[in-house]
Amino acid sequence: MLKVFGSKMCKNCKDLERNLDFYGIEYEYIDINESLANLKAFLILRDTEAIFDQFRGKATIGIPTCVEDGRVFLDWEDYLTSKG
Repeated sequence: MLKVFGSKMCKNCKDLERNLDFYGIEYEYIDINESLANLKAFLILRDTEAIFDQFRGKATIGIPTCVEDGRVFLDWEDYLTSKG
């Protein structure tokens, strides 16, 4: 199942969630602001995945982040396109 790390305060995260709901794609939404455990799970990804190299040391977070079948990706629009 698709996992989405995001924040209810993030416009891009809200756009992703709205699109996943619209297209009926099942997902688990993990709000990184909801608990320290959620934030820690996201930070582990952010600290270890090369896809986040572009964000390290900058004033950006890198959400929404999607994980499916062990693959971590940020381009959710491309993901929706690939789903048809």
